[in-house]
Amino acid sequence: MDVPIRDRSIRLGQFLKLANLIENGSDAKLVTADGAVSVNGEVETRRGRQLVPGDVVALGGLTARVAGEG
Repeated sequence: MDVPIRDRSIRLGQFLKLANLIENGSDAKLVTADGAVSVNGEVETRRGRQLVPGDVVALGGLTARVAGEG
């Protein structure tokens, strides 16, 4: 699924919440620390990683792609 963002980039933790891949912001720390999140096919443990349109985030069999606003 494509998830539009307003700015040029978004932090991974914020995107996980925006895309409804996690229930609340504190879950971002847990799932990234556990190595459960991948960005563009590679495990990502930094919840502050900057994502840009085109990046694909996966968690627990669900995927979401960062999309530009328009």
